[in-house]
Amino acid sequence: MTKLILALCLLAASCSSTTYYIVRHAEKQNATTMTTDVPLSEKGMARARALAELLKNAGIKHIYTTNFQRTRATVQPLASATGITVEVYDPRDKDFPEKLKKIKGNVLVAGHSNTVDDLVNELSGENFVQGDLPDSAYGDLFVLIRRGKKWTIEKRHFGE
Repeated sequence: MTKLILALCLLAASCSSTTYYIVRHAEKQNATTMTTDVPLSEKGMARARALAELLKNAGIKHIYTTNFQRTRATVQPLASATGITVEVYDPRDKDFPEKLKKIKGNVLVAGHSNTVDDLVNELSGENFVQGDLPDSAYGDLFVLIRRGKKWTIEKRHFGE
């Protein structure tokens, strides 16, 4: 009986999955100063609300963002709706993908046009995103599902 219970526990653990939702920040305002830390535009705020609406029932347990206004503002509507504390990560941290793999529960990560591809590819071990995202590309949602050692990846879209 003990062996049966142990086998069932191992089977249940191997069937569990984690979903990673990876996005680029929403549309930013045109920079009128020399700053690189610009806020979201009105269109970007609407896209951030659309992301929150899309993911509000996705079982997100962790939200990560870079330390820029536009990435924080992209995830803030979801964080506010779910009560999840947003954690800041450094996209230059080469160990970040491995840290994400150890997390239990679904994860949302907001990055930039030149970091989303690296994160998706590092997490999955595949070359799914071919280079940096175009500057004009907003609303791409990369969904990576890990079941044991198997990964499935798909690209979706959110917002107008």
